[in-house]
Amino acid sequence: MSEREQFIEKAKARLDQWNADIDKMKAKMEEANADAKIQYQKQLDEMRARRDEAEAKLKELREASDDAWEDVKSGFDRAWDSISGAFESAMARFKR
Repeated sequence: MSEREQFIEKAKARLDQWNADIDKMKAKMEEANADAKIQYQKQLDEMRARRDEAEAKLKELREASDDAWEDVKSGFDRAWDSISGAFESAMARFKR
């Protein structure tokens, strides 16, 4: 497996974990009272938006030409750090 394929697989695995986290939070939301559900829904919406951003960046990464790969990878890393931070922040608010 090439470095590129490994990088893409690793990013996909992180997205899969995020999807699992979102599913867990959705289950918690369904058990919560009405007031808490509103807060859970806001956090879920934010988490889904961050996940969707990451998926779009991963798509760009997959579609990058060999010549553009390093530039796209570098951009992906910067975007991933930002997106990941926002996702983790939303997750942290859920756990309160």
